[in-house]
Amino acid sequence: MTELHRTDVSDTRIGAEMVGIEAGTPVELDVRLESVSEGVLVTGTVRAETSGQCARCLDPITGEVNLFLTELFAYPDSETDQTTDDEDVERIVDEQVALEQTIIDAVATTLPLSPLCREDCPGLCPECGVKLADAGPDHGHDLIDPRWAGLAKFAGETPEADGQGKA
Repeated sequence: MTELHRTDVSDTRIGAEMVGIEAGTPVELDVRLESVSEGVLVTGTVRAETSGQCARCLDPITGEVNLFLTELFAYPDSETDQTTDDEDVERIVDEQVALEQTIIDAVATTLPLSPLCREDCPGLCPECGVKLADAGPDHGHDLIDPRWAGLAKFAGETPEADGQGKA
């Protein structure tokens, strides 16, 4: 059994479109590598700072991802190697385990697809784009259905009498 405590810097951005681990961000690894009958079992934690933007109001947000990894890397020519598809289990290549794709996959499934700056974020006004949190409760727009827009010119007029006292 080998324990590995290491901090690496991510070369590329890891995560979803709205939130992720930016390139150049330190990623802390605290993993244990154990030899088992079919390969090397890697267990441990990955921690890194995240940044992105709120899916509703587009304000910048920061956070942290702290996830637990458990991954089997199969020995070449082991029973697991021969009986599983390439995408079902990781493989030991040239006597090395490559954790990068495992970490990328784990981070992608951990981070939210639509991150929020706060749970009750009202977002942006769909008409003018102003942040609804800043606009106040009286913010609104008087919209006229385009099919009725031609009648708007009659809105202020009163019906005229037709000479017989009827409107």
